[in-house]
Amino acid sequence: MIHKAGFVNIVGNPNVGKSTLMNQLVGERISIATFKAQTTRHRIMGIVNEDDCQIVFSDTPGVLKPNYKMQEMMLAFSESALTDADILLYVTDVVENPEKNLDFLDKVKRMQIPVLLLVNKIDETNQQQLGDIVSRWHTLLPNAEILPLSAKNKFGIDILLRRIKELLPESPAYFDKEQLTDKPAKFFVSEIIREKILLYYDKEIPYSVEVRVEQFKETETAIRINAVIYVERDSQKGIIIGHQGVALKKVNTEARKALEKFFAKKIFLETFVKVDKDWRSSQRELNSFGYNPE
Repeated sequence: MIHKAGFVNIVGNPNVGKSTLMNQLVGERISIATFKAQTTRHRIMGIVNEDDCQIVFSDTPGVLKPNYKMQEMMLAFSESALTDADILLYVTDVVENPEKNLDFLDKVKRMQIPVLLLVNKIDETNQQQLGDIVSRWHTLLPNAEILPLSAKNKFGIDILLRRIKELLPESPAYFDKEQLTDKPAKFFVSEIIREKILLYYDKEIPYSVEVRVEQFKETETAIRINAVIYVERDSQKGIIIGHQGVALKKVNTEARKALEKFFAKKIFLETFVKVDKDWRSSQRELNSFGYNPE
C-alpha cells in the first residue's frame, strides 16, 4: 500500500477563519477560534491520521505589520510556515481586500509547492460577487488553485481534504499514528483560559494577557490545575479580577467547563493574576511563553 504524508500549513490575514478551518480539518478543537482578530499567537499542529496517509496541519497567527516584540514573533511563526510546507493553504474570505499585505502575498506567489487559495465565508455573498472575488485572486496568485468554502458550515471541507490527499507526497508517517498534535496538555489549558478572556473582556485587555500553567497534576479521573494570568498593568489586573472577584470567577467557571470537555475528566482549576509590565516586549519573557519559532 502506498503511504502519503506531508505538512499542510495554513496562512492568511487575521480573522479570515483559519482556526475554524483547522478545527474542521482535524476534527478536534485544537485552535481557539473567537470573533476577535489575533486569536492565534503560536503555530499549532493538528494531525490527521488514516491508514494510507498522515496530514500534519499547522495553524498560524494572522499576518500583520508588527507593532511590538510579541507581534514580531507571531509574524515569524507565519513566515516559517512558508519554508517547510508540502502544501500551502492561503485563507482569505469574501470581504477581505485581496491586496492587503502584498509583501507576504509576493512570497506566496514565488513558492514552488502547491498553493490552495481558500475563499472562506461564501455563505456571506452571492454567486456574482464570488465570481468577481475569484477573478481578482486569479490575477494576484495565478498559480494557485482556488477553492470556495464555508469553514463554519463545513461546506467544501470534504472536497478540500480530498484535494490535499491527492497532492500529498509519498512518505512514511512523521508522527505516531495515535498523535493528534505536537503541543503538550499545558498548552491547551493556557489557550482555553485565554479564549475565555478573549470572549469576556473588551478592548485591549485580551491582547495584554498571557497565561502560564504552574501546576498540572493528573490522576485517572481528575486534573488539578494552577494557572497564572499575566497582565501589563495594575489597572488591568483589577479589570480581570472584577468587583469582589466576580469577573475572574466567571472566567474560571467557563474555562473549567471547557477543560472538562477537552480532557474528559473532572477539573479543579485555580487562577491567579499577576502584573508583568514587560512580557510583550521582553525576548526572555516571550521565550518563556513559547514564542520562539525555530
